Amino acid sequence: MDYYEIGQRIRKYRKACSLSQESLAERVGISVTHMSHIETGNTKLSLPVLVDIAAVLNVRTDDLLYDSPVITPGSVSEELASLLAGCTAKESRFLLELLSTAMQSMRKHL
Repeated sequence: MDYYEIGQRIRKYRKACSLSQESLAERVGISVTHMSHIETGNTKLSLPVLVDIAAVLNVRTDDLLYDSPVITPGSVSEELASLLAGCTAKESRFLLELLSTAMQSMRKHL
């Protein structure tokens, strides 16, 4: 397990959330020094700390353990807008209804 890479992913998500190391450390309940060492890969982090960091950053633990793109509400909105920009009004309406139906079904079954 590459703790440096995990630390870099934590840093990436922390910055995407506009959090300082201090505020993340405080919310997780660890010292700023420990958070700094986690982000630089100079220390191993425990499973409970990993879970707490993921919860504060509102990401899955897998997102911290494995490389994946940062997904923020703004980036999703931009991607959706880009997709819709190439659609006709009829296609956009169809996609809106499809998305609405999919969301209702997802919420019912999750």
